[in-house]
Amino acid sequence: MPAGIHPSGKPMSLVHTTDSAALAGRAAGAEYIQARARAWLPLMVAAWIFSGGIILFEPSFYEFLFLPVLGLAILAGMRLYRSTLPLLVLTIAFVPFSLIAAFQVVNIEMSQAFIFAIVTIFLLLTTYFAANYVAVDTHRRMRAIIIAYAAIAVISSVIGVLGYLHLVPNGDLFLLYGRVKAMFKDPNVFGPFLILPAIYALQRILMTRDLKRMLVAGAIFMIILVGVFASFSRAAWGNFAAASLLCFLMVFLLEAGVRDKVRQIMLALAGGAALIVLLAGIISTPAFNSLFETRASVTQDYDTGETGRLGRQGYAFDLALQHPWGLGPMEFGTLEIAEAPHNSYVTVLHHYGWGGGLAYYLLIILTLWRGFWGLRFKANRLLLIPLLATYVPLVVEAAIIDIDHWRHYFLIVGLIWGVTTFNAADQPRRDREAALI
Repeated sequence: MPAGIHPSGKPMSLVHTTDSAALAGRAAGAEYIQARARAWLPLMVAAWIFSGGIILFEPSFYEFLFLPVLGLAILAGMRLYRSTLPLLVLTIAFVPFSLIAAFQVVNIEMSQAFIFAIVTIFLLLTTYFAANYVAVDTHRRMRAIIIAYAAIAVISSVIGVLGYLHLVPNGDLFLLYGRVKAMFKDPNVFGPFLILPAIYALQRILMTRDLKRMLVAGAIFMIILVGVFASFSRAAWGNFAAASLLCFLMVFLLEAGVRDKVRQIMLALAGGAALIVLLAGIISTPAFNSLFETRASVTQDYDTGETGRLGRQGYAFDLALQHPWGLGPMEFGTLEIAEAPHNSYVTVLHHYGWGGGLAYYLLIILTLWRGFWGLRFKANRLLLIPLLATYVPLVVEAAIIDIDHWRHYFLIVGLIWGVTTFNAADQPRRDREAALI
């Protein structure tokens, strides 16, 4: 065969040219797909966050939308960061213990137990995704997330309160036991869900000097406040108050200059007075008064006694110590004291065994450490303060209510890890170089 001739009979130069063109075409196609995925990803993430306030059935839109979000993220070439690796390690460590615990059920269908465990694993994966997603272009992506979150929080609050006042058709669909649940299944989940965007709005009120922005943030804060109040969840009330106080203190101590401190004190006094007037007006209306008196009492029938909240928590801890592999999801409700202990720290031992419970405890401890460590750095501090101010009361609230399947809880954990992934060692080289230009 003559030199320079390919076995196909074509000149070698023509074959090489054709191969190069094919490779270039495939590369161009891959780049196009990646570019389109990057363009669509923020919109899909915003839709996913928005769907977190519409939990009418399970699996919910939140679960379904996460699948295309994850697919787009992979196509867009989303980066994974070293400092978020503990989240992945904890998730991997959690999986075998949660599945072993699912085998322990006696009175619950094993398929139900496995679905429960898989949902928890899924929520841990959303945490890992959120952390890595907001680690890049943090301010822009966090802004989009909080706008979507605030939108559904305001809509939910308005719909719920209008339903409570019977000002919309079929308003009872948004109520449970006379309390606002909006598009959730439980008022005790709806109330805490609203808090994060309200705390971002509070921080905007404290930090901005733009009157228009202050009024918009004030309107968001007040609407959500009424929504939280109408949930008649005592834990949500305490959570909202504690988160607001923590946000104010962190902004006041870490971010405010001398002039800002004076202005913030005046805003706090004026805002506190306005809140008292607003709440007094709400409580004085017949629609809210009777239920408020009932819910505001320090203790209720199910709080006291051997089978009350504290009594059954002691019983639940005793059972947890006797079953290192766990009882299995939802199994406690079939036992002698059927009502749940409403304490996440014992519930996780029942649902996932000692190993899964330890992974859950480590997630909380590491997230708290990560959050407070991140306050040292000014770069993303204003993004971190509302997250941390909301998360700390949630950790306390977990002692009186089950939060191990709250979608927004796992989202907040992921966002805390994401906004604190900003040290130079964690950034890809080209990002560091771009920051220097």
